Amino acid sequence: MYSQLNALALFLASQHGLGHYWKTHYADHTFRNVYRWNAFDISLLIPYFLVMIILAFYGIHRYQLVWLYYRNKRNESKSHLPPAHFAEEDLPFVTIQLPIYNEQFVIDRLLDACCRLDYPRDRFEIQLLDDSTDETVGVASAMVARYAHGLPGSAGAQGLAPQPVYYLHRTNRHGYKAGALEEGLRSARGELVAIFDADFVPPPTWLRSVVHHFAEPGVGMVQTRWTHLNRNYSFLTQVEAILLDGHFVLEHGGRSRAGVFFNFNGTAGMWRRQAIDEAGGWQHDTLTEDTDLSYRAQLKGWKFKYLQDVECPAELPIEMTAFKTQQARWAKGLIQTSKKVLPSVFRSGVPFHTKLEAWYHLTANISYPLMIVLSVLLMPAMIIRSWQGPIQMMLIDFPLFMASTMSVSSFYLVSQRELFPRTWYKTFLYLPFLMSLGVGLTITNTKAVLEALFGIKSAFARTPKYRVMKKGEKSQAKKYRKRLGIIPWIELLIGCYFAATVWYAVTTENYFTVPFLLLFVLGYWYTGLLSIFQGLFERKGSQGEEIHEKPYPIGI
Repeated sequence: MYSQLNALALFLASQHGLGHYWKTHYADHTFRNVYRWNAFDISLLIPYFLVMIILAFYGIHRYQLVWLYYRNKRNESKSHLPPAHFAEEDLPFVTIQLPIYNEQFVIDRLLDACCRLDYPRDRFEIQLLDDSTDETVGVASAMVARYAHGLPGSAGAQGLAPQPVYYLHRTNRHGYKAGALEEGLRSARGELVAIFDADFVPPPTWLRSVVHHFAEPGVGMVQTRWTHLNRNYSFLTQVEAILLDGHFVLEHGGRSRAGVFFNFNGTAGMWRRQAIDEAGGWQHDTLTEDTDLSYRAQLKGWKFKYLQDVECPAELPIEMTAFKTQQARWAKGLIQTSKKVLPSVFRSGVPFHTKLEAWYHLTANISYPLMIVLSVLLMPAMIIRSWQGPIQMMLIDFPLFMASTMSVSSFYLVSQRELFPRTWYKTFLYLPFLMSLGVGLTITNTKAVLEALFGIKSAFARTPKYRVMKKGEKSQAKKYRKRLGIIPWIELLIGCYFAATVWYAVTTENYFTVPFLLLFVLGYWYTGLLSIFQGLFERKGSQGEEIHEKPYPIGI
């Protein structure tokens, strides 16, 4: 055994061993003073490092959210339970608003769940706010009539008494979802307003779990945590679930525990009607009307609460094109909201750390255009900096890589550990794809962010709901799918570009950058190929069927 170890040591020390390899490739200073930077090199490297540093700051902010979450954990026990309870006879009247648009495959599930909420029937009403232009109009109006009359034997109404449900249909989509909610408020009787999107299924105990928090006079909004009906449907839905869990656990959890501003998510939450009115009501000049109203209400002094332990399940997008549509709308809407409300936030008297957190929250999607810049500059920067030697590159690049990229993995690992303490370690299997998916969204989200920055308006693009929850289930909602567009092909081309950078890194023996570059290759090819193949299947399976939804962002 000793002789074998001795032989191995001699090999490593020999001119043909690893020691010789390290010396000749990483410690050879023969050409140290041969190369000199010129103006062209500097003009490329300055924006390259500037982008890397900005992305690193946003990455460090993820670490800060984790720190806020744990640092203020004691505050969770204070907010989890309401400080007071309404007496049964004093329960406030609640209006439940259900904004829908072409949702014929999920509307019965939503309406049935809301009619089964455990709350006195004389203390709430349900408004079905329908902007539909297809068969949903007939389906929804007929269902409302059945539930309102409590007809025995009708689909979904068995065992239910007549329900306080009302159908409001608009012949135009003025203001989109915000316009529908504002229209419903004109006839709403509730001092509290709960909102559920079409793909949500509130459990029977949801109202009672939330309503008592409004016994505290200053509370303007209470948000609950989304869970996922079809988390295990596919690999894509698993990754989507992890992304949303990170948002709800660490972003909402960290911000709410720290007492800074956070936002209503548009659904699975309840508002005090007075807070909506004092903040200026629902406005539709952004695509994220929920975040817009949230900041305006908090600037008026209303307190927001987040209940991490109160769950409301919903359906995840099962197709890449639908997921891109959702993410692009959120990215554009947040930038629009930042342009609208950040000046008011900075002029307000709220603490500086609240203003800083609002800046990070509302401008985070600016990282997508920066990723495009980084993608363009990456290959030239690698070529220029290859003369520096790998040690110098590691000392500069590795800290930036840890700050901007590794923060993503730690962020989502912590969220899964909080939710699933026994199985969270399985998240490691999804991390490369989770990080790659974020990269793959760069093209569509960059387009959305640039539209917001330059004031280009677009329609509110709904996320299609297919009502599939188990593996192998087929969607009936083919007509709600979207045309393919050119962006998936652009994504494939950019993936090929990064494959070339991987080849260059290997041939120049710059192995430290290969894992980072492979994330880009995987991300662009994954999103591009899924979009293309789903588009091909759509064309083959939808012949002769009407395709709706032109308002999707072009190319998604």
